[in-house]
Amino acid sequence: MSKSEKRQRTALLGSVRCYPEEKEQIQASAKAAGLSIGEFLRRSALGRRIVAKGDTRQMNEILKLGGLQKHLYTEMQKLGVMTPELSKQFADTLASLQKTLMKFRAESLNNTED
Repeated sequence: MSKSEKRQRTALLGSVRCYPEEKEQIQASAKAAGLSIGEFLRRSALGRRIVAKGDTRQMNEILKLGGLQKHLYTEMQKLGVMTPELSKQFADTLASLQKTLMKFRAESLNNTED
């Protein structure tokens, strides 16, 4: 489909009535996902995936921590101050970060609601 043929959303569904608490919750969920309220409601109603922006940020932070941990490990080895106990602690920490990241990714892929 070319840009000149781009489909535009022109059909209106009308107003949806809800309680003030529900409105606040929907607005908060849409904001957390980085979506407009209309887009959030469309995705929810059509069963499309909604991934909160915070999920991506948190995943990137986990990756960054793993990279820093690996850098520290390498630098300590270069300096010759790495002991077997420290090496095991580093390995355990990296394994824990990796496990957390894998769990996080799996949850994000299964996330259909915010």
